[in-house]
Amino acid sequence: MRKNFGAKPILYPQPVFIIATYNDDGTPNAMNAAWGGISEADQITMCISENHQTTKNVLARGAFTVSMATADTVAACDYVGVVSGSKVPDKMARAGFHTTRSEFVDAPLIDELPMAVECKLISYDAASCRMVAQVVNVCADESVLTDGRIDPTKLRPITFDGMNHTYLVLGEKVGNAFCDGLNLK
Repeated sequence: MRKNFGAKPILYPQPVFIIATYNDDGTPNAMNAAWGGISEADQITMCISENHQTTKNVLARGAFTVSMATADTVAACDYVGVVSGSKVPDKMARAGFHTTRSEFVDAPLIDELPMAVECKLISYDAASCRMVAQVVNVCADESVLTDGRIDPTKLRPITFDGMNHTYLVLGEKVGNAFCDGLNLK
């Protein structure tokens, strides 16, 4: 028997994205967002409301980075989601984050988060909070690579469990994509 929960924003896994931008004065800012994902081969879509400082920064600069929150950085990643950059100007420092300017877009890369997607804004609809961006580059620190590819067991990305308000780490391999299902043909 199934239990019905009604219409809720619950989906598994729900990645924990850290969206980083520059404020008007050039200082880095970031927020935690869980509603987003790949929407085309070279596009990412995020759902963030217009009242966030990060949204204002994206609209002003036309660029942002999206880093994957990791098991090693849970507290810092949660912190940038619960504190507003418009109220706490040094929130990046308080989170223990350091940044490096992206080579590809006008946005910061967070040094402590080893994987990022560098993006240019395509569109933003304030009514739906839907932001669409062009993926310009994906980068990863060598510490999370195996044989030149991103290794999820080294990256240790986390997901948001909206039902229980917890973060979970991804990791265990359970199959091979585009392969295991072929056995059922």
